[in-house]
Amino acid sequence: MVTCIDILKALAIYWKTIFIIVYPLALLPIFLMNNTPAMRCLYVVVLMAGFWVLEVLPLAVTAMIPLALFPTMGILDTKKTSMAYFKDSNMMFVGGLIIALAIEFCNLHTRISLHAIKLIGCSYRRLNFGLVTLTMLVSMWISNTAATAMMIPIIEAVLAELEGQGLGRVFEKEENEDPEAEIDPQMQRPTRVTMCFYIGTAYAASIGGLGCIVGSGTNLALKGIYETEFKDSPGVDFNKWLAANVPLMVAIMYPTWVWMQFWFMGLGRPNSADAKAINVGKEGEEVTRRVLSEKLHEMGRLSNHEVMVGIMFVFAVMLWFLRRPGFMKGWPEYITDTTVGDACAAMIVVVLLFIFPARLDFLHVFDKDESKRPTAPSTGLITWRYIHQKMHWSLIFLMGGGFALADGIKNSGMGELVADQLAAIAGLPRLSVLVLSSLMAMVVTQFTSNAAVANILLPIVASVAKVLISINSRKILTFLQKAEVHPMYLMMPVCLACSFAFCLPVSTPPNAIAAAPCNMRTFEMIKVASVIEVIAMVMLIAIFPFLGSLIWDFETFPEWARNTTETE
Repeated sequence: MVTCIDILKALAIYWKTIFIIVYPLALLPIFLMNNTPAMRCLYVVVLMAGFWVLEVLPLAVTAMIPLALFPTMGILDTKKTSMAYFKDSNMMFVGGLIIALAIEFCNLHTRISLHAIKLIGCSYRRLNFGLVTLTMLVSMWISNTAATAMMIPIIEAVLAELEGQGLGRVFEKEENEDPEAEIDPQMQRPTRVTMCFYIGTAYAASIGGLGCIVGSGTNLALKGIYETEFKDSPGVDFNKWLAANVPLMVAIMYPTWVWMQFWFMGLGRPNSADAKAINVGKEGEEVTRRVLSEKLHEMGRLSNHEVMVGIMFVFAVMLWFLRRPGFMKGWPEYITDTTVGDACAAMIVVVLLFIFPARLDFLHVFDKDESKRPTAPSTGLITWRYIHQKMHWSLIFLMGGGFALADGIKNSGMGELVADQLAAIAGLPRLSVLVLSSLMAMVVTQFTSNAAVANILLPIVASVAKVLISINSRKILTFLQKAEVHPMYLMMPVCLACSFAFCLPVSTPPNAIAAAPCNMRTFEMIKVASVIEVIAMVMLIAIFPFLGSLIWDFETFPEWARNTTETE
């Protein structure tokens, strides 16, 4: 006889399959009662939102749903839907990621990290400061996941060596612990110092991703969706992004570091157990310095491979920065009248990475000493095999799915439908709209992929901006004069808030990568992260409206935004 317990066990095993069948059927009334393209598009959006939040299918597979449903449901034809998956933003992401992989391929990132940490200092507090600063700066240019994965082995080595010298512990010592007994690694509880180092690195990676447009998939999702929704806009400039968000990144990072020092390491509490635990004196600093020196010695001298990759990285940054610097003509204007985007600059460097050799063996091809002559050509500065193994291919489709949703929302009229329903918020001050939309993004991103959240929310926020523009343009109510809002005023904060994923190990890959090796409990993470969420949101609200206004001039409304709305 089948019992309730048997049924519950079966549901626990097959809940994803059941959800995949039941959820789409439960959503059918959305468009069956009002079968219009806008309602059919709303059905697809809500369907994908449910699949993304619960991850019943791989995120990239859910992102492909528009390719299956948009043409068959009469929302967008196959050609237009397919083109959304490889917009300029997606190709810029691919190029930026390959450049980052080249740095990882030659191990240049590790050498820079070790030197930087030695330079900053080797006490517990200085070491933690150096690690979060370095992780933040590295994460501006490579993925948050890669930046965290790069730093974790360094942290493990340093903390293990300090423990070996009797200058600290990685895990708590249990009462009546038998030194000869075998300990289950999963049962060990990390010390507060260990938690600070590990999870602080993950948070620094997420915060660092705010600073540069190539630092996170959510940033490039904003670029693609913004330029899709507002085709006549100047787009999202590499330089303007840096100017707006590097100060914000720094303003979030260092109060976060101070809070973590207070919470985990007794900053401002000199007599606390936390403060005493990190007081290792000069001996501890020497031990740390020796560990770092040994690792650098193992790496050997700076190779040609590392030098060339470093040059290519600087070259890429200069191409991005000088494409449209603002204070002078950009480099594309000297060579062509055709529009040149950031993806073009990235791909120039990618091609060069395959052309330049990693070794200078060819200089010895005619050497008198035959033992020095090369027997095979050198590989490039990166290989396709390495890219194939390391590339986050799923993110490309995830971003593409978001761009396809944006196109579908726009072409089906769903954007206008949603905007009409949200017209009531037009009476609110625009700062209130910014706060509410950013808080929504911050809360939702704790439970699912930040890129997925951005792809769901950003097209809706763009629609909100359009309805505010439209209401003011028609001058329906004179007191709504200040409701008119620059689209970037709403879309950028929502995009950034999608990266405030600090509370749970599942919120973002860096959290999981950092929490797993130190066995950090979820409740411990929530306790420290709840304050960091407040810090991040307060800094966003306090800084972006004013700094962003200096860069995009929110008070002088752009004519292209009004023209976009009138055309539609």
